[in-house]
Amino acid sequence: MKLNLVRAGGGFGRRLANDYMVEAAAIALHTAAPVKLTWTREDDMRHCFYRPAAFHHLRGAVDAGGKLSAWHNHFISFGYKNSERPASSAAMSPDELPARFLSNYRLDQSFISTIIPTGPMRAPGSNGLAFVMQSFIDELAHAAGRDPVEFRLELLGEDRVVDPSAGQRGVPYNTGRMKGVVRLAAEKSGWGQPLPRGEGRGIAFHFSHQGYVAMVAHVAVSPDGTLKVKHVTSAADVGPIMNLSGAENQIQGSIIDGLSMAWLQEMTYDRGRAVQGNFDTYPLLRSTETPGISVHFLQSQNPPTGLGEPGFPVVPPALCNAIFAATGKRIRTLPLTKNDLSWG
Repeated sequence: MKLNLVRAGGGFGRRLANDYMVEAAAIALHTAAPVKLTWTREDDMRHCFYRPAAFHHLRGAVDAGGKLSAWHNHFISFGYKNSERPASSAAMSPDELPARFLSNYRLDQSFISTIIPTGPMRAPGSNGLAFVMQSFIDELAHAAGRDPVEFRLELLGEDRVVDPSAGQRGVPYNTGRMKGVVRLAAEKSGWGQPLPRGEGRGIAFHFSHQGYVAMVAHVAVSPDGTLKVKHVTSAADVGPIMNLSGAENQIQGSIIDGLSMAWLQEMTYDRGRAVQGNFDTYPLLRSTETPGISVHFLQSQNPPTGLGEPGFPVVPPALCNAIFAATGKRIRTLPLTKNDLSWG
């Protein structure tokens, strides 16, 4: 049997599974002619490997000086049936921020058995974890009465390289590079400038796939809860940028993709079968809803790394932190369509 590989983009993690290849091979065994298998979008969406859902029960503390002093996360996600092992893309590293930046840190993990196939979504793992960590950091900053940017910079501490903890896989974390993009995103977004009632800015950062990215979202929410994302400002450090337009395109696409995921998209199941089958029930952000986007890069001399994934995880927490700044309402469940954003 001969397999002809097609070079195509847009898999976003789905192509790491090979079920479609097995189906094509099975058909080819019964024919004497070349086989090209194409699924309908409904088949593709309803027979997918889905990003595992998760719950986090978080507790944290700030000291008298308003500094983050303790963090406890009980992480509950899916595991393989009759197993204590996490399902594909359902694990969480013990090194996840702020683990290596706090002496009082605890992580517990529990798994719920599932028969629904799970797998990677764009920026595997980070796509959900960044929302949780950066949202809770924002809540703790508010509890401490601190500016969210300054609170984050203090958490990162002095400029240094933090190695993975003993026994853990990973890459070193350069706090100076992350602080650089946090400051750049805040500066370029006009952080701290006054806004009308019902508008707010929210900031978030995340380190994933060896990329340092920070974003500020600017939103307006009407008293009846209608959301408008006005602008997203991004700053990234992934080493020297060789193709500026291509790099900008990666970040712009990540922002639109991340807004779609956080705002609109949800998979539901009826007796184990996926309900949504196309973009009429699993919508993408339309051009009329797409905000203004500003992309900035720190041109460092560090080895260049990719941009296809590290921008995506930062979008949901920046968006939801901005909604809190505009309305006083915390978003702890996605998508946003499950939340009442009305205020006043």
